[in-house]
Amino acid sequence: MKIPGYNNIKIKISFVCFFLTAFTEGSFSQKHILSLKDVLNLVQLGQPQLQSYRELTTAAKYNIGLAKNTLVPDLTAGYQAGYTTFNNITGMSYPGLMMPITGPPSSTNSYSPVPGTALAALFQWTPLTFGQRQAAIDKASAQFQLAGSNYDKELFKQEFTCITTYLGLIYLKKLLESQQANLERTKVSLQQSLVLAKEGLRPGLDTVQFQSTLAQAEMDRLNTQRLYYAQMLELQRLTGLTGAPENFELSDSLLAAELPTIPDTAGGYIQNPDYKYYQAQVAVSAANLKEIEHAWRPKLDIWANAYARGSGVEANGTIDKSYGWSLSRNNLGAGLQLSIPILQFSKVNIQKKQYRSLLDADMSQLAQISINLQKQIETAQSNYQQNLLVAGQAPVLSKAARYAYEGLKLSYSNGLVDFTRLTLGQYQLLNAEVMEANANLQVWISLLDIAVSKGDLKIFTNQLK
Repeated sequence: MKIPGYNNIKIKISFVCFFLTAFTEGSFSQKHILSLKDVLNLVQLGQPQLQSYRELTTAAKYNIGLAKNTLVPDLTAGYQAGYTTFNNITGMSYPGLMMPITGPPSSTNSYSPVPGTALAALFQWTPLTFGQRQAAIDKASAQFQLAGSNYDKELFKQEFTCITTYLGLIYLKKLLESQQANLERTKVSLQQSLVLAKEGLRPGLDTVQFQSTLAQAEMDRLNTQRLYYAQMLELQRLTGLTGAPENFELSDSLLAAELPTIPDTAGGYIQNPDYKYYQAQVAVSAANLKEIEHAWRPKLDIWANAYARGSGVEANGTIDKSYGWSLSRNNLGAGLQLSIPILQFSKVNIQKKQYRSLLDADMSQLAQISINLQKQIETAQSNYQQNLLVAGQAPVLSKAARYAYEGLKLSYSNGLVDFTRLTLGQYQLLNAEVMEANANLQVWISLLDIAVSKGDLKIFTNQLK
């Protein structure tokens, strides 16, 4: 039987080993390119917790085999030897396969030690359980599906976390680029102010103010860089990669400058891992109820045994210790046994009511998750459309801010505007560049929300180039 959740694992071991080696060995003097699809592949093997869920799923699978194995007959054999008192050589209490039996009676107490032996074989088979065995198999199968759904849900959660972490890195990278460009603009303005101050066209105070602005711009860039490295370390934790965060380069950073195409809105939420998990939980509760409903049914057992014993005491009370080591008395037996737990009816009836309530509770949970997911899809689709409109205006804003800054820079060099107006225009340009990147990423995040609500990350990943 195929293990649920393993359908998502499509990584060839050779590829993974090579890819991980490429990140953990060799020189880190060059950048290692890391795409969004790469991290989604690596997260499946980079989290020991996911391995734990896989093993729990495998363990649950064996319960199906154990339930089916009850159809296999049981044959137990045993041999025992003892050296005990004359009184009851084979009637001593001894736990295990053989029941205590009574040997030759003794008219008086005699503590003379004599040997006694016994050999037995017991065959037992339960071919008919009137539905109890099948109920146990169905319950084990449902628990197996639930374990697989739990793995799927956790994997989906980790993949979503990886994507959001990667998108956060793209935003911080774009912010770093804009801050670096702003830093360069400030350096140019500082050099210009030095020249203009020397020529007496601008006050010397402007130079000091530009130096302060330059220091502030550098501090902002360093703070953003710190956040970027922290976010990269989190991505490494999720994927199991090692190395210094500055040695990794994002290959999908153009997401901050491009917009996805309009997604296909067809389809519902039935593939969502949360929905499938609660669906599997309902199946487990239904299987539990079925098992309880069959618990009061009879069982048909087929049994057979063979037994031989030897006693050092003869029937007339004489002692012959040599007979104690020989199996001189033999017995055979076979038969059918039909059993039904008559007095368990009341207990089973109470349990059935209990498990019906548990099943109703799980069905209500499934109904609630259905409502929640449907609303999540509607909200995500609405946010996507609205964010798309915002992203359409962002280039207009950044273009106007760039033209305004260029005009202010020229006016400043001609003495028409002061330091405050120029730096305000420079700040507005930086803010517009960052807002444009953020607006584009918000569209991608809305697309991701649609994919998550529907339980299909391909809606998002198929848009990657």
